[in-house]
Amino acid sequence: MARTFQRSPLALAILALLYEAPMHPYLMQQIIKERGKDEVINVQQRASMYQMINRLQDAGYIQVRETLRDENRPERTLYELTHKGREIALTWTRDMIATPTREFPEFPAAVSFAAMLGPDDFLHQLESRRGKLADEIIRIEAEMARGATFLPRIVLLESEYLALLLRAELAWVEAVIEDLRSGQLTWSEDELRGFIPPYTEE
Repeated sequence: MARTFQRSPLALAILALLYEAPMHPYLMQQIIKERGKDEVINVQQRASMYQMINRLQDAGYIQVRETLRDENRPERTLYELTHKGREIALTWTRDMIATPTREFPEFPAAVSFAAMLGPDDFLHQLESRRGKLADEIIRIEAEMARGATFLPRIVLLESEYLALLLRAELAWVEAVIEDLRSGQLTWSEDELRGFIPPYTEE
């Protein structure tokens, strides 16, 4: 019995690029970076892209169109979408836009255990994060402004979304920093021990 293909941002990106035109993996990676899609799609490891291409080919979503041979360049394989791949690319895009999914990023996971640090240590880490968030917002907004000079808004929407999320996170971090500084948010190890149920063997 064939396994269900596990969709991912990288898989969708490959299908979406091949939806535009047949291309080889190096060009896919180059376009993802040039369009700023590497803000939301991890293409740092080229091996990951080749592995995903092989999986998509095994699933019947893409196929080899031709192998290009040039005396001055390494051999390159040109891929194209199959009919099945075109349909699944549209299905995934619709579903990923319309249906929220539970994701598990590192930051809220770490915040859920921030009591281990103590108020002063937590405050210090949040102050460090605040500066980095501010720098990241500046960087993304500068990239958006640069991209807007030659790209339509529809292909920059993910950057708008990321900037909005970062600004919301920055506002929350600043609010918690203020509560920590004022003493409105505080705790102690002894106080927290009172919430730990006693260990019992079953």
